[in-house]
Amino acid sequence: MTGPAGAAGADAIRVRIRLFASYAEAAGRDELDLVLSAGATAADALAAVRGQPWASRLPPSPAVAVNRRYAKGEVALREGDEVAIIPPVAGG
Repeated sequence: MTGPAGAAGADAIRVRIRLFASYAEAAGRDELDLVLSAGATAADALAAVRGQPWASRLPPSPAVAVNRRYAKGEVALREGDEVAIIPPVAGG
């Protein structure tokens, strides 16, 4: 179902994952490409990211945006979509 970026077949889509702040720091980079099954959702992308060794820093339900719009896990992804995993913001 998921894997690192490679050649996306007819039954797969490629999405870009964007990481910010402590998530990017933990990953050692601010983005990664994933190949997911066609019909994958934002939740599927998040599950694939959780398979990364550094992903233990992610909270149980991080904020997610698809193509710069906040999204729920059931949002369907398409080829080339950008999925941002957004850390909590503190301040006052």
